[in-house]
Amino acid sequence: MQKMNPKQALLRAENLCSQQEKCRQDIREKLAKWEIGEKDIEKILHKLEAEKFIDESRYAEFFVRDKFRFNKWGKIKISFALKQKKIPDHIIRSALESIPEEEYLETLTEELQKKRKSIRGKNAWEIRNKLTRFAQQRGFEFGLIQSAIDSII
Repeated sequence: MQKMNPKQALLRAENLCSQQEKCRQDIREKLAKWEIGEKDIEKILHKLEAEKFIDESRYAEFFVRDKFRFNKWGKIKISFALKQKKIPDHIIRSALESIPEEEYLETLTEELQKKRKSIRGKNAWEIRNKLTRFAQQRGFEFGLIQSAIDSII
């Protein structure tokens, strides 16, 4: 790929952002890969935000909704993934609040019930530990996991 100038990079970044929701970090990485200088990267990011191609809050809301509904991730795992993308904490908290609590608990319980069918253990304690580890890997909170397990065992 030939070296791009800042104007070409801006147009390409606008195109990317119009096709799929992106955050600052995603675009920053793309621009760096296209060998755009740091000053130009900041100018391009500022312009993309001013023209609403990039909106961290909007990105976080979409990310939370998709990871929860489609991947069945818990709030801890979603939060960690957003932090890796350098989304500010207040935006992460706000986006996580959009998950309905009842739906969150229902999803956790359903996932544990599905997993319970495939788990073999010598005793209830072993089964409980395997279910707990499974739900923690999905990013659910320990207290919620324990009460959900109590309701299905």
